[in-house]
Amino acid sequence: MFDIFSWQHIVILLVVALVVVGPKDLPRMLHMAGKWAGKARAMANEFRKSFDEMARQTELDELRKEIEELKKQNPVSDIAEQMNEVSNSLNASVDIEGAGQGAAEASAPVEGAIEPRSGEFEVTDKAAEAEKTTP
Repeated sequence: MFDIFSWQHIVILLVVALVVVGPKDLPRMLHMAGKWAGKARAMANEFRKSFDEMARQTELDELRKEIEELKKQNPVSDIAEQMNEVSNSLNASVDIEGAGQGAAEASAPVEGAIEPRSGEFEVTDKAAEAEKTTP
């Protein structure tokens, strides 16, 4: 705090203040100087807090803008749309392949095959079944 003044300078200032102000009014003057220093510190702290608040507010504004941009872009819905397109194209290709077989052949269960439980899918290899059925 007293980096500007050495101890010798401070002693000289105290002696001059004692001579100029006098011993009777010196405590009152030091009390007033302390109040002014306290007010200056309070103002500096208030300025720093308001500056920090402005910095936080700008950061929040930037985050809000980024969130709004992400909502506009919505990459999850783009991925979902692409997945729907892929599944639709796969379903269309499966329908084209299955059109050559009769409806009874496609839906008829194979003897000795275990039917899947509810919630499970039956995994079959259509190419292997087609080779078994063709002479």
